[in-house]
Amino acid sequence: MLTDKELIIEFVKDSLNKRQVLLSNSALIAEFVCDSNQLIAKNEGIILKIHLNTITREFFVKGNSSYLPLMSEVLANHSFIFSGQMDKLGFYSSQYYKMPKGYQVMCSQSLLLWQMWWKYKKYAKGRGIPLDLLIRNRNSWYPIRDLIISQGFIYIKTLGKELSLTQEDWITWLRKTDLTPST
Repeated sequence: MLTDKELIIEFVKDSLNKRQVLLSNSALIAEFVCDSNQLIAKNEGIILKIHLNTITREFFVKGNSSYLPLMSEVLANHSFIFSGQMDKLGFYSSQYYKMPKGYQVMCSQSLLLWQMWWKYKKYAKGRGIPLDLLIRNRNSWYPIRDLIISQGFIYIKTLGKELSLTQEDWITWLRKTDLTPST
C-alpha cells in the first residue's frame, strides 16, 4: 500500500503526464472526474485538483488541509509553487516556475522563513546583499535584505519592496543548497 507521500507523488506525476488517476490508500483517494484529477482526503474532501484539458498546467491546493505541507513539498519538487492568494473556495493556485540552479524550493508558513533568517543572519552581517535566501515577488526572485517580526506580522524587505505577512501565511522561498553565506 502506498504511503500518503507516495500517493501524492504518483498523483502529481500522472497529472503532469495528463494521465487519468485511480489510486487510494487508507486516508486518500485519487480519481479522475469530469476532465480533472482529484485527490480526496477521506476526512477533508477534495484537497488537490488539476484540470487535464488545459494548455497550462495548474494545480489547486486546499489551503486549510492537514496535507498542505506534504502537497507543497511534492509540488515544489516538481517546480510548482503557490502563485497568489487563496481563492473564494479556499484553494491556492500552484503553477510551474523555472527555478534557479543551486537553490532548494521551500514552501512553508512565513514563521519558518523568519526562523531560518535569524539562524543565517549572524553569518551574513556586513557582506553586502546576501543571495542565500530568495523570495518570489512580482514574478521574479529577490534577495531578502531584512526580515523583521512585529506585533504578529513578519515584514520582509527586498530590493524593490517590503512584504507584510502574518506568521501563518504560506510563502514560497528559495534557500541556497549550500548555506554558507555568499559574498
